[in-house]
Amino acid sequence: MLVPLNDLVMKNLTPTRIASLFLALSMVSAAKAPAPISAAEINAASDAMATKVVAWRRDIHEHPELSNREFRTGALVAAHLKSLGLEVRENVAKTGVVAVLRGGRPGPVVALRADMDALPVLEATGLPFASKAVGEYLGNKVPVAHACGHDAHTAMLMGAAEVLTKMKARIPGTIVFIFQPAEEGAPPGEKGGASLMIEEGALQNPAPSAIFGLHVFPGPPGTIHYRPGGFMAASDKFQVFIKGKQTHGAAPWAGIDIMSLQAAIIQDFNRLAARTVDVTATPTVITTAMVHGGVRYNIIPEALEMGGTLRTFDNAQRQDIKNKMEKTVVSLAAAYGAEAKIAFNSGDPYGGNNVTFNDPNLARATQAALEEAAGAGKVNINRPPITGAEDFADYQAVIPGVFYHLGVSKAGVPASEWTVNHAPNFDTNEDVLPIGVRTHVMTAIRYLERGVPAVRTPGD
Repeated sequence: MLVPLNDLVMKNLTPTRIASLFLALSMVSAAKAPAPISAAEINAASDAMATKVVAWRRDIHEHPELSNREFRTGALVAAHLKSLGLEVRENVAKTGVVAVLRGGRPGPVVALRADMDALPVLEATGLPFASKAVGEYLGNKVPVAHACGHDAHTAMLMGAAEVLTKMKARIPGTIVFIFQPAEEGAPPGEKGGASLMIEEGALQNPAPSAIFGLHVFPGPPGTIHYRPGGFMAASDKFQVFIKGKQTHGAAPWAGIDIMSLQAAIIQDFNRLAARTVDVTATPTVITTAMVHGGVRYNIIPEALEMGGTLRTFDNAQRQDIKNKMEKTVVSLAAAYGAEAKIAFNSGDPYGGNNVTFNDPNLARATQAALEEAAGAGKVNINRPPITGAEDFADYQAVIPGVFYHLGVSKAGVPASEWTVNHAPNFDTNEDVLPIGVRTHVMTAIRYLERGVPAVRTPGD
């Protein structure tokens, strides 16, 4: 029971003794509330991880695995996180790993995410640790390579987990590490990726109030680029199926020329994107990337299939464009006397990717932390929208989140010569890896120190 100060004074407690009492209490209070972790300490600890992070990245790069098949990678990640003494859940969403670091001080919960899967690409980097792996894709044996940089993502978050574990006693809150499979999309007929991670509890027990993630991207090494609001596009796969009447190429009038029909459909898709959308307000891209039909140069086939991708940044516009594409297919087929239909996201139980939407309040609040990690003048918060897609959007549909790009092109290489993600010669500048570790650590620590969960902007 506390005794009123006046009573203590009345019992001959001198001013000197009162001052000593307050000094002792302040020392106890200071001991319970250590000073914030400095940027210098975070950056030094992250830089010290460089050798390990590079080694992990090279090992993962040399042994890539396709979506939902990341068995070796998941085991490597889990073993490292267990060695740090973290609470580890394995086999989440098939091969994913979730780990929990509970700080020594009370506070919010924040999540950090990395993706682990590779692509069916024949690597052409010439690196001494280049992939020679082979996997199965759509029933075929294919080469496999980390042509999108997920090897670097995994290695950087492994490094961040180690740095943060060493600071555990001073961390004001809890950090959840999410190592996700199948960001590139699960095989047809399978669930996978961020949506399945969420279904299987990646954002529960404990439940983060915010999430952060990064992606390596062509750009000046060590620079960071993102934007509040819609950052990366919603994506939808489409397939068009056309049936006509086979005929000799020398007598197209004797049949139904579906080769001309598919050309007309492609042209009208291009018109929809360029002439029916306010391109100053929001980008829209319709790309037909696949046409399968015909077996001989002088035979117009009976049937063919087309496929491609739709990219949008607004949900209402996304549905409107889909409706217009269907109308184009049906009406042009009727004009040619053919039959045709369009299907969106066939085989995808989640219906494509949503817009990667950076919570505006959280995005602006995070800029200072990113600048602490990357350096003054290295962070661009006004990056134009990117028409690539990311299933990180699924986490952002549940809790506020910020996703940013980390420039990993070679120093001194002009922009015209930067290699792009998914290209066979895509590579990550390993000098940048410690900066990625820093950004993970810094965004988590500074978010927890603020102690106020992000609140979505009304109307977003």
